[in-house]
Amino acid sequence: MINIVIFGPPGAGKGTQSERLQSHYNLVHISTGDLFRAHIKGETKLGVEAKSYIDKGDLVPDSVTIGMLRDKVEDNPQANGFIFDGFPRTTPQADSLDALLNSLNKGINVCLSLQVSDEELVARLLNRGKTSGRADDANEAVIRNRLAVYQRETAPLKEFYAKQDKLADINGVGTIDEIFGRLCDAVDAH
Repeated sequence: MINIVIFGPPGAGKGTQSERLQSHYNLVHISTGDLFRAHIKGETKLGVEAKSYIDKGDLVPDSVTIGMLRDKVEDNPQANGFIFDGFPRTTPQADSLDALLNSLNKGINVCLSLQVSDEELVARLLNRGKTSGRADDANEAVIRNRLAVYQRETAPLKEFYAKQDKLADINGVGTIDEIFGRLCDAVDAH
């Protein structure tokens, strides 16, 4: 079983590469955004609870998110593994994910950290903003704020996974195939 956490700043290519890793290793892709939308649409107990926070503009508590993750993992007992995209974002969330997986006799094998310079990220996101229709990709000030939030809140996860000898820093610049090859090398090495 292979369980992967993929993270990196906005525009680093997580979504693109997650899809390729999912297909290559036959993994179940778990995106917290997708989970929230599915639970809210399905009006599950966790979905109703999450919506109550979202509607007030509050962050969904980690306990609700972990509940959704547990459901997804338990709903896929025959999975070859999972790729976690968008979670964890903080060290407490990483602790919670480890506890969840340990309770299911599973664990994270590798954390893939896509490394891309801020200038490259800004250029990528502005370019994506021209076609995606996403307002947060069309404004450089908003993009730079998102990058600052990432550095402040999510980048510390590198230390968390490095202490467990599970961190793989991946050069996120190059062709999609080149980056994918680097990611596969890291997964295969762990």
